[in-house]
Amino acid sequence: MGTVDLDRCDPDFAKELARQPEAEKIKGCFTCRTCVAGCPMSAVDDAFNPARIIRMALYGMKKEILESPFIWLCSSCYTCQERCPQGVRITDFMTLLKNMAVREGHEPSGIKAQMDLTKGQGRIYPLDDFDNKKRKKAGLPVLPTSCTMIQELFPD
Repeated sequence: MGTVDLDRCDPDFAKELARQPEAEKIKGCFTCRTCVAGCPMSAVDDAFNPARIIRMALYGMKKEILESPFIWLCSSCYTCQERCPQGVRITDFMTLLKNMAVREGHEPSGIKAQMDLTKGQGRIYPLDDFDNKKRKKAGLPVLPTSCTMIQELFPD
């Protein structure tokens, strides 16, 4: 992480996070790095380091976290969360950060494309009459080819 520029830190960010149930125990993290040792993504890319991300959040480094690509590397395998001796819900915390990033418009282009597809047709992969014929032949129920109710989840 290097040197922390306190002028760029947002002290309200840690307070905002503390009000969220997904982050209730992050102040209890003492950086034992058990989460990093078991994390498959940390082994592949050292940019993803759950302990460092928690520390950055506690310092109030909101912009650096929400605008960074490394929060999207979490595979939600729950290994870190299951092994944390302090009971920090790290995977849930990473999901919280991702949701905050999306709300502020910092999602990766792939996530934005999936959201647009889901908003437009109710699912990521289109479903047509041909697909339903295959489903029926396989003994599966026929599904509607469009879903307009999903648009209620995506306010403009």
